[in-house]
Amino acid sequence: MKEKKETDIQEVVNHFFSTKGLSLGQIKEDAKKRKIIYSRYTRPAKELIELAGSVKQAKKAITIVADWAKSRKLDYSIETVFKKWLELDKLKPKEIIKKPYYRNQPMVWSQTKRKWFVIDDGGEWLEFADKEDKIEWKKE
Repeated sequence: MKEKKETDIQEVVNHFFSTKGLSLGQIKEDAKKRKIIYSRYTRPAKELIELAGSVKQAKKAITIVADWAKSRKLDYSIETVFKKWLELDKLKPKEIIKKPYYRNQPMVWSQTKRKWFVIDDGGEWLEFADKEDKIEWKKE
């Protein structure tokens, strides 16, 4: 029985590191080189399994927190899952907002005129007269 518990904890810790972009090989290598103090993660992992009720639920919670944190460029740990436990169902990754550009100039949609406008370097709004497939959508 003791042996099984160890593997559950390892599974959760390894899942945490995989959300950080580390492979199992990298985790083992970094642990040998003392870049990762693996034992520091075992207790929170054990507590998370107890809180979540299963390894599957613990891993799911880690994934939710990881996606939420990464989309906001935030760091996170297993303890972050505890802090966010009550709001897990509300944690959503930040929406990626894309803005319209035409030839690297920003664009705006005028709702009243129902037209696209290109904003030139001087801040002047010029009516967009090209095809809509020429609009480039870029991440903020």
